[in-house]
Amino acid sequence: MNYATQHHIGNYQPARTKTATTVAPTVRRVRKLDAKAKGCKTGAERQAESRTNSNASNGILKCKFLPKMLTAQSVQTCQKTERDYFKSLSRLAEHYKIEPMPTKDLGYPYNIALSLWDVETKVKRVNINCDGLKLIQDSKKTFILSEERYDTDSTLFYIPVIPLYKMLRDKPKRKTGQLLLSLCSYLYHIADIPYYRQEESYLYWLYETHKDWVEQDDETDATEIYLSDFRKAEYFGDMIEQKLFNRNNLDVFRQRLNQFKIRNAFDRECWQVACSAFALYTEYPTASIFRNAHFPEQDPYDDGYECEYIGMEKYISFIADTKGWLYENLKDSINNEFNEYAGIEEPTVSKAFDGRAISTANLDFENRLFLILNDLCGILNNYKKADDE
Repeated sequence: MNYATQHHIGNYQPARTKTATTVAPTVRRVRKLDAKAKGCKTGAERQAESRTNSNASNGILKCKFLPKMLTAQSVQTCQKTERDYFKSLSRLAEHYKIEPMPTKDLGYPYNIALSLWDVETKVKRVNINCDGLKLIQDSKKTFILSEERYDTDSTLFYIPVIPLYKMLRDKPKRKTGQLLLSLCSYLYHIADIPYYRQEESYLYWLYETHKDWVEQDDETDATEIYLSDFRKAEYFGDMIEQKLFNRNNLDVFRQRLNQFKIRNAFDRECWQVACSAFALYTEYPTASIFRNAHFPEQDPYDDGYECEYIGMEKYISFIADTKGWLYENLKDSINNEFNEYAGIEEPTVSKAFDGRAISTANLDFENRLFLILNDLCGILNNYKKADDE
């Protein structure tokens, strides 16, 4: 998806990734990246495939063979691998409450290969976060490792605060704004969502960089307009952060929910997302969105090459606004940078079924929180439209 930008900042024109693929249409109302992360910045090209001469006999292609695993293991070692695997399988089946296909009588190693395919399919049916199963073999035992991951789908979860400021200043919508203020205060203090006016945040650096480009560029008739937008982003951002910093908004969260009067569809939407946030806050009073943050494992074929990944703090944040020339320029810089990364940090939980206590960790909190962020971003992005109605 190509985003047209009417105003370019300074003479800075970062090179775009030529091979970047476009993403699917925006999910609901949260803004997506232009392209998904590619590979490592530097990497060896894959060896070209060799093909049989076209004149070769193709009769053998009509036959079907099971895969053959070449092994120098002793019979005893193979038997131990089977025992370990099926013990691990039993633990996994009990944990995920599934019924594995009986494969013990098929013979090693095909019984394990078929069984692993079967249980992975069934686990994915009962757990939406299942990212796959791995067969782990070390010097002592063989066991199954499951990985559960929340797929952020290359989405920018940026919560605009200027619409919230306007809502608080609009008398008919003030109570609605106060309700969302309690919600955002929860995200700020407990869920630990970064705020763009904090110097250690990714967006703070990005705003400052773009501001420097404007100030260093040749002055034009539009320069003062650009600088004015930066001042607004700073002013409104500081104003809202002062309100969010006041923990009284958390103390009166329940009260505001109970006393809130729903007058229209917009109010109902705000009340529902606030209810979801309060329920999550009650159930997970100290949980941060980064509690299960995990970088993907590096591709073994890229061994020896430095791979960089997109941290969660870069695509989840409060922001001034998600409209206008300033955001469009920020978004272009973000997409250009993210296209150079090898992967993305996402909430991930791994569980080893090796005989030890099975991890009780799950992604219930993340599944619910990202839905709240999605709905909240949609409400604030469409605030003017709702207000007009």
